Amino acid sequence: MNPEPSSHSTEPEDLAHTRLVPLAARAVQSLGGRYSIELGIDVDRSEDEIERWALAATLFGARISAKIAQRTFAVLEQAGVHSIPDAGRQETERLIELLDAGGYARYDLRTAEYFDAIAQALAADWRGRVSSALDLPLDQLHAALDSLPGWGPVTVGLFLRELRGVRAGIDPPLDARAVRAAEHLRMLKPGRRKGLASLRAVAVDARIDIRDLEAALVRLSLAHGRHMPDCPGRQRCTLLAGPA
Repeated sequence: MNPEPSSHSTEPEDLAHTRLVPLAARAVQSLGGRYSIELGIDVDRSEDEIERWALAATLFGARISAKIAQRTFAVLEQAGVHSIPDAGRQETERLIELLDAGGYARYDLRTAEYFDAIAQALAADWRGRVSSALDLPLDQLHAALDSLPGWGPVTVGLFLRELRGVRAGIDPPLDARAVRAAEHLRMLKPGRRKGLASLRAVAVDARIDIRDLEAALVRLSLAHGRHMPDCPGRQRCTLLAGPA
């Protein structure tokens, strides 16, 4: 059996690309893609769907598990809360009850206050909708979203990466965690500047959305945690074990 090419292999680019296509598909199949799709949100469909995703992204922004954030989003939706302004219109006590029902007890008051503050900011400057900011140039868009109470680089990055391509100009840099995971799988060479273009080409040939591939890579990085250096990576990555 021939050994796998190392990360410093001189394997031809076209052959290396061919090897990466099934690996990319397996990553999405094994780990999942966009969180928005898992929640039943289709940001490509309408601005209302983008508002639902902004609500969900706010929940994911806390230091809490994805499962709790997903469950809390479902609880809010069942209660008729489909956007940040909807959350802001709730009485604080009622919103805390809903957050607690989803398992958000540790951050319930803080998150309820964030929702109220964000709703006020949206009403004052953005016509009540996060999607109103999406036509801004990317650097201004980052700054505008980062200014929202409770949002920060992690929330902004999560929100925008799943909106990649929804509007012209929304094409943020790869999430640093996705880059680490891609290097671990040897889908990218360390320090490669054109990482997004390379992964996009792989995603096209694998017939998957680049947003799903990036999200799967972020999930892979989070799942490995501090143990990534101990995993062999590439096709032998312990989290991608099983048939291709």
